[in-house]
Amino acid sequence: MLDSTVMTQTQAVLDQLNAALEAGDAKAVSDLFATDSYWRDLVSITWNLKTVEGPAGVADMLTQQLSHTNPRSFRIQEGEAPTEDGGVITAWITFETDVGRGWGLIRLKDDRIWTLLTSLQELKGFEENKGKRRPMGAEHGASKNRVTWKEQREAEAASLGYDTQPYTVIVGGGQGGIALGARLRQLGVPTIVLDKHDRPGDQWRNRYKSLCLHDPIWYDHLPYIKFPENWPVFTPKDKVGDWLEMYTKVMELNYWTRSEVEKASFDEASGTWTVEVNRDGEKVTLHPTQLVLATGMSGKANMPKFPGMDSFKGVIQHSSQHDGPDAWAGKKVVVVGSNNSAHDICAALWETGADVTMVQRSSTHIVRSDTLMDIGLGALYSEEAVASGMTTEKADMIFASLPYRIMHEFQIPLYDQMRERDADFYAGLEKAGFDLDWGDDGSGLFMKYLRRGSGYYIDVGASQLIIDGEVKLVKGQVDHFDEDAVVLSDGTRLEADLVVMATGYGSMNGWAADLISQEVADKVGKVWGLGSDTTKDPGPWEGEQRNMWKPTQQQNLWFHGGNLHQSRHYSLYLALQLKARQEGLDTPVYGLQEVHHLS
Repeated sequence: MLDSTVMTQTQAVLDQLNAALEAGDAKAVSDLFATDSYWRDLVSITWNLKTVEGPAGVADMLTQQLSHTNPRSFRIQEGEAPTEDGGVITAWITFETDVGRGWGLIRLKDDRIWTLLTSLQELKGFEENKGKRRPMGAEHGASKNRVTWKEQREAEAASLGYDTQPYTVIVGGGQGGIALGARLRQLGVPTIVLDKHDRPGDQWRNRYKSLCLHDPIWYDHLPYIKFPENWPVFTPKDKVGDWLEMYTKVMELNYWTRSEVEKASFDEASGTWTVEVNRDGEKVTLHPTQLVLATGMSGKANMPKFPGMDSFKGVIQHSSQHDGPDAWAGKKVVVVGSNNSAHDICAALWETGADVTMVQRSSTHIVRSDTLMDIGLGALYSEEAVASGMTTEKADMIFASLPYRIMHEFQIPLYDQMRERDADFYAGLEKAGFDLDWGDDGSGLFMKYLRRGSGYYIDVGASQLIIDGEVKLVKGQVDHFDEDAVVLSDGTRLEADLVVMATGYGSMNGWAADLISQEVADKVGKVWGLGSDTTKDPGPWEGEQRNMWKPTQQQNLWFHGGNLHQSRHYSLYLALQLKARQEGLDTPVYGLQEVHHLS
């Protein structure tokens, strides 16, 4: 199809959309959508992260939100011509609302809207100080008693939390808390990031020594500062830690190390939190308006209790406590679990000379790293994608524009290709007795991650050790411990000096229970998952990640985290929601998530 024809068709739909919006006619807008269609809005219209489905969903959303947000001026983004492929027209768009400016992506089928992504990018009057608005830094001229940039920063750091109160407190200073802290810093929101470790980045440095990012570098940039072009494709953990420490300094975060929250409570009358902090032995009480738990998407470590653990003469660790293989050369080690951490730990122990046995309790999805990079990520996050003009921001938006309801339909063919390409590899694993799966519907790793955050391994070498029998594989459930062994339910005894429980994590609201109360944790409900009614992701259908990056049933309590990609992308929308509230903007939330699961 000629570009001019595609442009004309796209503009015609946008003209109809603008006319219907200007008239305040929600029904006319919904009539522009196909029967099977999806509008995903990231904050701009719903003040929420919300996907509505079909014309009826569009009409309901706009009936409630149109007068509040007044979306308008939808147009094709300058310099970005619409494209057509297989009867689907795709176009980058811009728009605005009463309070902000947005960016999005629209797909048309048969002159009807199939998918629409609208995302708020900035608030009018509260834009980030970048580009032409960047600060001068050095003040030219001469003046008495001049205060330098460094002195201003030192005075701010000394005052915030003592003489003045932060508007936002972020609990957890890993990549999630750091990314959000940087966004809020650029928006002028007084924020303190609290972390228990000695230095930023210790969340990575203190893990087992073989840990590295399994996602490639193009997928992992933080906001504002991208990794250099000579950065390794898969970043070792200590290098990630050093980058995060550098980032907190360069982005001028108010980052409190050796600081643990002992208790937090919310006062409904004042709309503020009381957060009691042990800051390196000093008791400090903070009174922020907003509290963000950025304690890790995986939440609290899941440490099962089995009979006989107290009498076991060896060492039992959760995988999050395991510091590496060096002390276990020549020793017998049992690793309970078969996902990413279990494989990484088994491989590192084998390299050091330990006698390693993996206990697989349930099936695991495995995809080879090279294959995932090529087939799964290459179109958006790769050197080839960069060379073709793909930016990190565009890639994030394209990924975000696929509604969760139908995302598995796009993933299944990719994983079918992976299965065919690596058929010999999978045959070797099955011959070794490894129990494989491809997700409940064959949609593979990304959907497993989004639905449950577990159940997979990105293979960087450990699978071959299992195929070759170098890492022993046993399948079954742990029943109890003897003094010198793990005993499975079928009676199998696995002698061990060390047992690593790579048994995963619970929901993030476990931290809310610990730091605030069980009542608040139950009020918020389960964190993470889509409601897909697949394994470990019970329904009903949510359409978005439960409780992540958006308002919760507990006023002024937010959850933030995920992998580096999600920390980067969704930190913008959470930061804009917090900034809008700080400035007193009207933020009527559409579709506040109901609570169906408590843990």
